[in-house]
Amino acid sequence: MNLNDIRDISILIGIWVAIYGIDSWRREFRGKRQMEIAEEALALFYEASDAISHIRNPLGFSTEFESVERAEGESDGQYDARKRASVALYRYNQHNELFNHLFSLRYRFMAAFGKKKAEPFDQMQNIVNRIILAARALGRLWGKDYFRDDKALEEYNRLVEKHESVFWFQGDEDRIHAEVLAIVETMDKTCREIILGKGTLHYFLNWKRKNG
Repeated sequence: MNLNDIRDISILIGIWVAIYGIDSWRREFRGKRQMEIAEEALALFYEASDAISHIRNPLGFSTEFESVERAEGESDGQYDARKRASVALYRYNQHNELFNHLFSLRYRFMAAFGKKKAEPFDQMQNIVNRIILAARALGRLWGKDYFRDDKALEEYNRLVEKHESVFWFQGDEDRIHAEVLAIVETMDKTCREIILGKGTLHYFLNWKRKNG
């Protein structure tokens, strides 16, 4: 092997080392960025869970609906119904920035980890939408005091019960609370695997060292 061959080999080795170094840096940077997104998402999901519990708390305060103005021709019952229902909307607005942040993060999370793993974002948004829709529906239903027959009254009670089960926390058997816990648990599992680096060589080597 002459000097030219050695020089060429040295150049090739240098190029390979440079490429490997750049690739390692890119993978490290990408991994760090993914961890940051996962940590942010997980924290926001826990905050959203607490916010939903606050929104659905049956205990209300007069300050939460004092800004609701009476509409022209509105009866006492209709006005009272709108005020009671507006509590959830008032509380939602208190957490509006949190929910906006959470749902805007969905696209970054999807880009980093795929559409499937981002499904909890859609599920959480669906629950929030259901609570808002329930509040608006109850604002109309609670104020109703006339029914043409027993069948209409039965249908009315069915609708009220349906929307109240979303609007208010129902105790140990509460479906919405159970759904929220399941969503957060799914996101917790997904994000912790990312944060801990499961599936990576780094995680495998650490696991071998600890369990060797």
